[in-house]
Amino acid sequence: MATWKSRGLRGSVLEEMINRTNEKYREDGLALIQKIPTPITPMEIDRSTRHITLAYFDQKSTVDYIGAVQGLPVCFDAKECATMTFALQNIHEHQYKFMEDFEAQGGIAFFLIYFTEIDELYYLPFENLKLFWERREAGGRKSFRHDELNPAYIIPHEGGVLVPYLEALKVDLSDRE
Repeated sequence: MATWKSRGLRGSVLEEMINRTNEKYREDGLALIQKIPTPITPMEIDRSTRHITLAYFDQKSTVDYIGAVQGLPVCFDAKECATMTFALQNIHEHQYKFMEDFEAQGGIAFFLIYFTEIDELYYLPFENLKLFWERREAGGRKSFRHDELNPAYIIPHEGGVLVPYLEALKVDLSDRE
C-alpha cells in the first residue's frame, strides 16, 4: 500500500479538497464542476472480484475538472508544488493545447496550484500560463517563480469552502474585460 509521501498519492489531498468544494458549489447552485477520471488501460482483472489488479495510465488525459459556473464553461487542472518554483514540465503539451482550444471556444481555463512550502493556493489563469509557456518555447526559463505571480490570484483560506476558487475566477473575469 502506498504511503502518504508516495508519488502515487501526491495531490490526492488537494483533489479531495477541490471535490468537496465543488460539491458545496453545486449544493449552493453556484457551479456544476465534474472531476474527469484519469483514463487507464486495464491489464489484469481478478475475475472473482471483478477488480482491476494491474493497469497503466493512458498518456493523453485533458484536465482534472470541467463544468460550468453560472453558465460560463470552465476547465481546470490542479497541481502541487513543493518549492517556490513551478516547473513547466508538470504541464503536458496536450493539456496546454486542450486549454488553449477551450479558451478559443469562449471558455475559461486555469490551474489551481498549491505551493506546499508556504501553504498557499494560487489561481493561475491560462493567459498567464501562456506567457510562461511562450517564454520557455523562446528558449527562456523552463519554470516560473512564485514571485512572478500576480498576488491578486492568491486564494484566501476563508469563505466556508476548502478551496474558494470562485473569488479568483471573478478577478480573472474582471481582468478580461
